[in-house]
Amino acid sequence: MNIISTTNAPAAIGPYSQGCEVNGLVYTSGQIPVDPATGSIPEGIAAQTEQSCGNVGAVLEAAGTSFANVFKTTCFLADMADFAAFNAVYEKYFISKPARSCVAVKALPKGVLCEIEAIAQK
Repeated sequence: MNIISTTNAPAAIGPYSQGCEVNGLVYTSGQIPVDPATGSIPEGIAAQTEQSCGNVGAVLEAAGTSFANVFKTTCFLADMADFAAFNAVYEKYFISKPARSCVAVKALPKGVLCEIEAIAQK
């Protein structure tokens, strides 16, 4: 197992890594919309989805892969009413249309509105 680490995505806020590679597959940890340079969180679901997608992309890039190779995502929303706005941003990044689960959860770390994790081929 190879641990993936990059300064272009937020550092882990617990006892886990940003991602790992096992047997040619890359697993990202859930990426919340924290700007890795400033630690700030943008306002609104569209901006937060953009930041979360950017963070996923940074972990994928650090692992030597890209959005084009993602075949499964899991998405967490604080409010399912944000589903359409979330999808409008998500579809710009995950153009390969990977399999996906999207669920509403009671709360997310730091009070954010969304979190995205991905599995990709190397």
